[in-house]
Amino acid sequence: MTELVHRRSLAERIFIALAFAVSGLVLMVPLAVIFAFAFREGVGVYFSNILERNTLHAIGLTVLTSLVVVPINIVFGVCAAWLVTRFRFPGRQFLITVIEIPFSVSPIVAGVIYLFLYGGQGLLGPALASVGIQLMFTLSAIFLVSLFVTAPFVARELIPLMQQQGSEDEEASLSLGANGWQMFWFVTLPNIRWALLYGAILCNARVMGEFGAVSVVSGAIRGQTNTLPLQISLLFNDFNVTGSFAAASVLALASVITLVLKTLVESKGRH
Repeated sequence: MTELVHRRSLAERIFIALAFAVSGLVLMVPLAVIFAFAFREGVGVYFSNILERNTLHAIGLTVLTSLVVVPINIVFGVCAAWLVTRFRFPGRQFLITVIEIPFSVSPIVAGVIYLFLYGGQGLLGPALASVGIQLMFTLSAIFLVSLFVTAPFVARELIPLMQQQGSEDEEASLSLGANGWQMFWFVTLPNIRWALLYGAILCNARVMGEFGAVSVVSGAIRGQTNTLPLQISLLFNDFNVTGSFAAASVLALASVITLVLKTLVESKGRH
């Protein structure tokens, strides 16, 4: 029995070591390479690459996209989760499936779909152009496709939680005289706050890192419609390796911060 326990303990140690080794190889080594290449010509060159006009614009556009998209998806996610978990109606399961569609569609395909819909030769493009509206190759196109690819994140976190919690607390608050808004702010929202924050963090991470859909509809115009992932690609294609890794380090740092926030939220949610 002691020998069996010892063997199991040894196996556990081996698997733990293997997990750390693979994690280090797959995650930490690439991260270290990004920062090594970013700083290989010195701190001064690194900051000059970060402060280059087009790269600064790309960083600002990425942040702006996040500030626009994440709040909209938070509202959409809360409304969708409320509708799905608190009401029974024909087509409910279909609605859940529709919410999940962006996860099953390639981002590049999503970008092409928007291009075929709203492009100059698309289904709705000529009608929009006739009234002076252009969506493709503008900031609006970036916002639209980013909304599409990140739409499920908040709803997907909230729906299972709200189904598990049930509606007893909300019904009790209504029976005590609370109106709809009071019920939401003082009962529903506190019960879902950690899942909501977790979904928002995941949504933000995907918005900031989105490449495929944005590359199709933005036109990748330098200094105008280039988000940070597109700027990294353009710099690399221009053989500005140090500049591309410097820009990539900003995105990597944002990812690390997101990971830390995600871990903190998960630990708070467990408590």
